[in-house]
Amino acid sequence: MARQPVIASRAEQLLDAAVIATAPVAGGDICSAVKLRLSNGRTAFLKSLTQAPPGFFAAEAAGLRWLAEVEGGAATPDVLGVDSDCLILGWVESGRPGADAANDFGRALARTHAAGASTYGAPDDGFIGRLPLRNRPLDTWAEFYAERRIAPYLKVARDRGLVADADAETIEKAVARVADLVPDEPPARLHGDLWNGNVLWGQDGRVYVVDPAAYGGHREVDLAMLALFGLPQLSQVLAAYQEIAPLADGWEERVALHQLFPLLVHACLFGGQYGARAARLAARYL
Repeated sequence: MARQPVIASRAEQLLDAAVIATAPVAGGDICSAVKLRLSNGRTAFLKSLTQAPPGFFAAEAAGLRWLAEVEGGAATPDVLGVDSDCLILGWVESGRPGADAANDFGRALARTHAAGASTYGAPDDGFIGRLPLRNRPLDTWAEFYAERRIAPYLKVARDRGLVADADAETIEKAVARVADLVPDEPPARLHGDLWNGNVLWGQDGRVYVVDPAAYGGHREVDLAMLALFGLPQLSQVLAAYQEIAPLADGWEERVALHQLFPLLVHACLFGGQYGARAARLAARYL
């Protein structure tokens, strides 16, 4: 590792330690990422974004701290520093997915969800990827899912020609059935963007969650996201989850319904066939 003076200096403004060395980290779609070696012996991770939207990194830091409040819940990296242009976290050394870690993660995620939230939503709006995430609370999950999680992204995708009108109508009809299809549950404490890329299998045997879009919502959303792009050891995770917090009957049939949200987000961010894929899933519920 060499030392990039500009990055090191920026990090040192937020840390109680000198930066000895830095190294770029590949893989981020939105932010630049750098590994930091600190004078206190710790290793840290700095992510930055030029002209980040106001509150972008503060929202992520707040989500990580909220998730970390849960004793025995899903592990998160330590928040070491945050400002308008960057976030510094404790470094997670990558390991391999294993059955024991998967079991522990399933139980931990169940505890996080069970810790709950005061409402469907959150006190402040946030971000999912680089898109705004509306969190103003609503009384029921059906209302919140339709108005805060589907409608904003369906409108953007439709306006940009990323979702055909007929497909958009199919999605709207399916979402209108959420109140009938999804059992009532108290708001869970959600990660909110829990796809495979935001799950880190640590070398220490723990599984960490990163990049949250946290809010109070239905726990099946997090589980649907885990299934969307293929989490390693998913069957182990789900079996262990159910030991702590059994899911309501028929949850497997509702997975696709709760995948409509992340698919529409992906349609807005990346285009491609995500909108059409969402419509094919939505058609199952008509």
